[in-house]
Amino acid sequence: FQQFPEGLFYEVVHLCRPCHNREKARGLGKYICQKCHAIIDELPLIFKNDPYHPDHFNCNNCGKELTADARELKGELFCLPCHDKMGVPICGACRRPIEGRVVNAMGKQWHVEHFVCAKCEKPFLGHRHYERKGLAYCETHYNQLFGDVCYLCNRVIEGDVVSALNKAWCVSCFSCSTCNTKLTLKNKFVEFDMKPVCKKCYEKFPLELKKRLKKLAEVLVNLSKDQHTNLNARLSLR
Repeated sequence: FQQFPEGLFYEVVHLCRPCHNREKARGLGKYICQKCHAIIDELPLIFKNDPYHPDHFNCNNCGKELTADARELKGELFCLPCHDKMGVPICGACRRPIEGRVVNAMGKQWHVEHFVCAKCEKPFLGHRHYERKGLAYCETHYNQLFGDVCYLCNRVIEGDVVSALNKAWCVSCFSCSTCNTKLTLKNKFVEFDMKPVCKKCYEKFPLELKKRLKKLAEVLVNLSKDQHTNLNARLSLR
């Protein structure tokens, strides 16, 4: 404590220059420059809510005056060209530098929270995404908007699609419904109960059933797709 002439004692607090300037600025209602930590007497330049002397808002690397596209990295400010030369990844969504975890997808880099479904805007957070015309979608909305859904597994088909029996199938799911032997469009198969049956299993069918299937196949040649589906449904119920 220090005694003043009026006989009163006041607590003396020793402050470093930045803290002294901050306390002084608070009392004067002024800003403190984030670069030199001195009081700003004139109109401050504000960047990301931080005040600067206008002549102190410059690139930490080349010294050039910064503009609105300035980039901040570890508390330092850089112009866009200098920042890009440092190899810091830029988020494909917000165009800001990524200092933490990086998501690499669709030829770009993203903040984890900014790599989202184009429809529901929920982050993927490591879950699978599906691409369509430069946009990413979660499985649910890709399915709703564009996806071929496998008749057997009921999931969005990735890669090649097998189109058979007026349905879409995963390559790995297109198989004989009786013995589960994998099939291709080059294999001989017949349709039974709206599903494929390989030739070997078909030969084991009762003779009467095979006759009915053969007759049905002849009728289907002249039927529309909708009639085909309805007839198959009736046959499967017998």
